[in-house]
Amino acid sequence: VQLQAFGGGLVQAGGSLRLSCAASKKIFNFNRMGWYRQAPGKQRELVATITRGHTTNYADSVKGRFTIYKDNAESTMYLQMTSLKSEDTAVYFCNAEDIDIYWGQGTLVTVSS
Repeated sequence: VQLQAFGGGLVQAGGSLRLSCAASKKIFNFNRMGWYRQAPGKQRELVATITRGHTTNYADSVKGRFTIYKDNAESTMYLQMTSLKSEDTAVYFCNAEDIDIYWGQGTLVTVSS
């Protein structure tokens, strides 16, 4: 299984960005998919997850600003990010879990203040 994350870029604080994670297989069988991020000098941290049944979970730091969702027909998961802050600057990674865990390559999000 291959996951490809894209959509990162440079955005001003307060702006919005949508990340996409395209899978090489149908995603409806994954038990859970998620977005994680890693800022310079920091450990990778969970941003948001979504289960097979579309139950979502968010880090406290992004609640109310980020929305995770998926389109099974398109085999793609998304992360809609709004009201971006400089502390959201990081490399964002997507992952998917079934009997294994798969990771996509990162996409860089830079928020300028």
